[in-house]
Amino acid sequence: MLNRVRSAVAHLVSSGGTSSQRSKSPDLPNATSAPPAAQETPKSSREKPGNQVGAPQKTAETTVSFSRPTFLQLSPGGLRRADDHAGRAVQSPPDTGRRLPWSTGYAEVINAGKSRHNEDQACCEVVYVESRRSRSVTGVSREPSHNQGFCFYYWGLFDGHAGGGAAEMASRLLHRHIREQLKDLVEILRDPLPPPLCLPSTPGTPGVPSPSQLVSPQSCWSPQKEVTHDSLIVGAIENAFHLMDEQMARERRGHQVEGGCCALVVLYLLGKMYVANAGDSRAIIVRNGEIIPMSREFTPETERQRLQLLGFLKPELLGSEFTHLEFPRRVQPKELGQRMLYRDQNMTGWAYKKIEVEDLRFPLVCGEGKKARVMATIGVTRGLGDHNLKVCSSTLSIKPFLSCFPEVRVYDLTQYEHCPDDVLVLGTDGLWDVTNDSEVAATVDRVLSSYEPNDPSRYTALAQALVLGARGIPRDRGWRLPNNKLGSGDDISVFVIPLGGPGSSYS
Repeated sequence: MLNRVRSAVAHLVSSGGTSSQRSKSPDLPNATSAPPAAQETPKSSREKPGNQVGAPQKTAETTVSFSRPTFLQLSPGGLRRADDHAGRAVQSPPDTGRRLPWSTGYAEVINAGKSRHNEDQACCEVVYVESRRSRSVTGVSREPSHNQGFCFYYWGLFDGHAGGGAAEMASRLLHRHIREQLKDLVEILRDPLPPPLCLPSTPGTPGVPSPSQLVSPQSCWSPQKEVTHDSLIVGAIENAFHLMDEQMARERRGHQVEGGCCALVVLYLLGKMYVANAGDSRAIIVRNGEIIPMSREFTPETERQRLQLLGFLKPELLGSEFTHLEFPRRVQPKELGQRMLYRDQNMTGWAYKKIEVEDLRFPLVCGEGKKARVMATIGVTRGLGDHNLKVCSSTLSIKPFLSCFPEVRVYDLTQYEHCPDDVLVLGTDGLWDVTNDSEVAATVDRVLSSYEPNDPSRYTALAQALVLGARGIPRDRGWRLPNNKLGSGDDISVFVIPLGGPGSSYS
């Protein structure tokens, strides 16, 4: 990310204040419930990143706050330990008290000094969805009943960059946007018949017909495309991501929602897991030793053709500084008139073209692997936020090239008899940068086999083992893995979700 942005942005968490411009829906939050926060002095009066954090120094400057997920239940002292770049203690929910839904395991650790605070955030909730049509004419909700709605389980990892504001905001609000989108679908999802093509224009008013009386598909157009219930839920998730991104755009100034975040979200609803990913976090299922990828990374390399097509269709987004074409390396002025390898938005292979003056511009997509960048700036191509992100020393905005829409994959839990060792592992890129799928699967087998199947702490132990394995141990030259390769210096956050079902959801 941009160093100039990162150095200027503190991980600020807004803890209160409603706003009349927050959301048009009365059910969406006003960002008033913030996670536990600890006060700290500004960076100018703190030790350098990577050093042990000592007692706060006296200062006349205004302090800012940082926070961690509420389910960690961290005390002020725990927050300070969680923010220690030198010790990098692994944090997990306490053994005492209420467990996470489905006996979910969670662990996290702060970076080794890459950013001022841990810019990852996480959320784990059980969310009740009430049908929008169950409201009275006055808009007041009736007493919830089994026939008026349903619950979904929700897990979210949010990997922030250029500040933690976007990740913190998404961790508190995205599941509520999803709930709002699902309210129109409560009756439809319960009906085994195909979804109606059209809905009444004013749901919730007197005289609204029952689901069986909704406008039939044939009255709109024919023939009808096949639309499944799964696709309705996927669409609700996609729309929720878009609305979350729009809310960040509206409130980025008044509520200091700086930077952006990757988002990896899982919903369990009506027997199926919906895994939505926008960014470079990843999810895999480990089932009886088999590895099933449930997401893919969205980077300048994996989305090169989408980015190039946008640059080709809207060259004004590139200004006079960038070209949508890709070359194996930067073109030199002395190579004008020569033929060089290139590829454009339509190509997966390479061909030769004559070098022209426009080809001397910087490529829209450059670098490879973890060093690949869009407009020489950002290494992810999907996520939330980043509305203020511009090319360094330029007025060109990068946001038009960044998509907020996730890819959603569906896994039907009813199609397989799962055992207690079958899990869904979610991790931010701090895990996957140094750990591959096979190594994660091996850790799953090693850790879970050492616990009794009915031990609810086994999944937290697994999450901790995955984080510790990616972090490594401190040595003279940084954090090292057992093979002496560099461990992850990034924030690392991991959820482990058992696929056997809710189990002891709240013990």
